[in-house]
Amino acid sequence: MTSFSDPAAVSGYAERTARIVPGLCDLHRMAGVLLAERAPADARILVLGAGGGLELKALAEMQPGWQFDGVDPSAEMLELARTILGPMAPHVRLHEGYIDSAPKGPFDGATCLLTLHFLPPAERLKTLQQMHLRLKPGAPLVVAHHSFPGEDPGRDRWLSRNAVFAAISGVPVRQAEGSIAAIKERLPVLSPAQDVDLLREAGFTDIDLFYCAFTFKGWVAHRA
Repeated sequence: MTSFSDPAAVSGYAERTARIVPGLCDLHRMAGVLLAERAPADARILVLGAGGGLELKALAEMQPGWQFDGVDPSAEMLELARTILGPMAPHVRLHEGYIDSAPKGPFDGATCLLTLHFLPPAERLKTLQQMHLRLKPGAPLVVAHHSFPGEDPGRDRWLSRNAVFAAISGVPVRQAEGSIAAIKERLPVLSPAQDVDLLREAGFTDIDLFYCAFTFKGWVAHRA
């Protein structure tokens, strides 16, 4: 997490993330499509983990009538988001902190991309429950993050595939290979079944997998 306050790491965030997350730009566009299935033309959208501003910019360009509240614990990443948003910035209010710092809403939809895999299960559940409370009935939540079986013998194979993808996308080979141990040691990754169970426990229904890219998975779910 210290990389999200290191100036050099923050400045290279957009380029680095695009190299390690397959189809990152398409993931943002798919999130916009899924939100728009139920969100009105003047929707208010909550974006948790908004630092960097990549998904905020993509969503704001897709839906000029939407307004956004973006939440992130890193002041440096929020400043990067302001820069990335450029002329779209008036559509967005940024809040430094975690889910408890988010406005109460109610929101017409929400996203949480590449964020939940940093949270242990209990904190992840609390975060999902708090997002659920901030959504209007029937509103969609789009999430995507690392999700793979922790004890599966194939786990290392999938992490190795991630590393190869990163390397051929321009990440230095040693750094790409080092990500295998870093993910296993530092991220409290859950299995896809556990992720779905947490969404259900938090109160979400109509949960569908829409994104699957090596160790990354993404779901759309709805407040009951």
